[in-house]
Amino acid sequence: MAEAVANAVSGYGVGIGWRPEIAGFVAGLPGLRFTEVVAESVHADGDLPAGLAALLDRGVTVVPHGVRLSLGGADPVEPARVRQLAAAAERLHAPLVSEHIAFVRAAGIEAGHLLPLPRSWEAVDAMVANVKRVQAELPVPIALEPIAALFDWPDDELDEARFITEILDRTGAGLLLDIANVYANARNRGTDPLTLLDSLPLDRVAYVHVAGGAEHGGLYHDTHTSPVPQPVLDLVTELCARHRPPALLLERDGDYPPARALTAELDAIAAAAGSPRVTA
Repeated sequence: MAEAVANAVSGYGVGIGWRPEIAGFVAGLPGLRFTEVVAESVHADGDLPAGLAALLDRGVTVVPHGVRLSLGGADPVEPARVRQLAAAAERLHAPLVSEHIAFVRAAGIEAGHLLPLPRSWEAVDAMVANVKRVQAELPVPIALEPIAALFDWPDDELDEARFITEILDRTGAGLLLDIANVYANARNRGTDPLTLLDSLPLDRVAYVHVAGGAEHGGLYHDTHTSPVPQPVLDLVTELCARHRPPALLLERDGDYPPARALTAELDAIAAAAGSPRVTA
């Protein structure tokens, strides 16, 4: 299963996340081979957004990326949310789906944010149980994304790499590696991002997120609203030197720059990875 996830978008180069605000820009990229859409925006009934449907007609692979399952929550995942993710995968003819190693609700309260899990064996068990519940209903494999965290829980039992690897090993899921999150977590913890990179199972990477952020109050926030900084591009280069990922994807969410700036970001990612320009 892990090999199937890692090869799902193999050789797809550099893509960009589809958002309604930049649908025209995304549609105009002649070299685009894959994109990603927020899974909760794809419904089982009704028409797909016109821009997204046009990409599918062009043969562009579209991966639904979930943000609301709360896989790391103590409660079982809600069946309706799982059905919606499965339906999105079927509607988009997606080769895989992705979600987060995180929780977003507890005791019926919605946080509105992706929250980090305590790195404990109990949290591993809860995460694994929920992932397996989801896998039983999905028509395609799933890749899991570790999030950027502004804090760590006290008394963690596992380091980040061991925590992630345990979840992947016990579920057979792929790894959606957000290289910007690796940078953010290392910067906020005062650690070396290469230490984490060298401890992760890079052969399990399904694809890679690349994004920008901003510092507020002494912490680096993964905002997706700023250009990709040079240290993150440097980490892309380091990653590709260790294990070339199947594909990389630029995430932008809000404060969208002009088309020429987005094009420059895509080309910068491609250059850092040693890949062909997506705009070629």
